[in-house]
Amino acid sequence: MRILINFQNKVVPVYFTTDCKQPVSKILKLLSGTLENKIQTGKRALQKCLNSLISIEIEGSEAILHSKSENDTLALSLY
Repeated sequence: MRILINFQNKVVPVYFTTDCKQPVSKILKLLSGTLENKIQTGKRALQKCLNSLISIEIEGSEAILHSKSENDTLALSLY
């Protein structure tokens, strides 16, 4: 499943696996809260990834953040 979210004035696709046990609305709320927190208080490597974010993949309780540079791709825990 794919949903589009707005993050830093960009539309970013969020991909889900169909076996997610949590409701999509709860996952999106956790994701947006985590991203907003990390863009303000995260380390430089994380902020660099978020500034060049192209897509997000949710796998269980982790969000895989894909950026323009493959070296900047990171994983975040949502819980």
